[in-house]
Amino acid sequence: MGVEVRVEGLTKSFGSQLIWGDVSLTLPAGEICVMLGPSGTGKSVFLKTLIGLIKPDRGHIHIEGVDIATCSERALYEVRKLFGVLFQDGAMFGSMNLYDNVAFPLREHTRKSESEIRSVVMEKMEMVGLVGAERKLPGEISGGMRKRAGLARALVLEPQLLLVDEPDSGLDPVRTAFLNQLIIDLNESTEATFLIVTHDINTARTVPDNIGLLYHRHLALFGPREMLLSSEEPVVRQFLNAQRVGPIGMSEEKDADELAAEAGQELPPLPPIPVQQLPTSGMLRPSQRPPGEWCLENGVIPPPGSFAGSVAAPTGVA
Repeated sequence: MGVEVRVEGLTKSFGSQLIWGDVSLTLPAGEICVMLGPSGTGKSVFLKTLIGLIKPDRGHIHIEGVDIATCSERALYEVRKLFGVLFQDGAMFGSMNLYDNVAFPLREHTRKSESEIRSVVMEKMEMVGLVGAERKLPGEISGGMRKRAGLARALVLEPQLLLVDEPDSGLDPVRTAFLNQLIIDLNESTEATFLIVTHDINTARTVPDNIGLLYHRHLALFGPREMLLSSEEPVVRQFLNAQRVGPIGMSEEKDADELAAEAGQELPPLPPIPVQQLPTSGMLRPSQRPPGEWCLENGVIPPPGSFAGSVAAPTGVA
């Protein structure tokens, strides 16, 4: 089962440049969360802060009763055993074959025998569809295969919290779809807590249980998927519609002249909320809610056409 991560008032600057300030959110145990945001808003910095690679200026990160923003190095080392991390490029050791790359955390952090290590490594490589490629070097395989190898390595220590940094970067839509399905199936089987940073709107709209949006040096919104996908916040509408009209500009935030030039232009309506993607089993994951349930409970009318084709959508929502 995954662990809850509670973030309170987190602030980070590099010199005089504020990256984001006063970020507070809770990643619910066992759920899939996605963090969105324009380029340069500090999404990867946020992930690195969660795992203790970067120290925040202020704030707290509570995991299993430990505040990793202020704890000792020894305590941080122990908490990190709960984590698995998939970096943007897979972060493979170029001189090691895939088998040794995946086995590395087991050799580094456990006392398992080589036969035990082989059993775990081959199980994880089978989960990500890489059996038969274990002797290949990272430079001999595609970017998608490197991502899957990085995911296998992130899973070998049975993490309760998996951080995934832009799994879709460099992948075509088909490979992204396969990787999304793999993440969903892994969450169903492990019930680990997932946090995914992505720019892929389709991934954000169909995969997670919760979505956050970093913008203009703060967390604009974080909550259940249907809450954000039905939000009338201008920055949310612009980002989800991939439109030029709105508060986001080429340099993140538009200046007064740019906003004045757009006066009177209407943002397009929000797109329909799609049905959340199911695991391969076809059953709802433990953390997954029936389509439209959040909207119905909170009296929110979703965009027209939402939850199309869903037999589970409550009456009056779709």
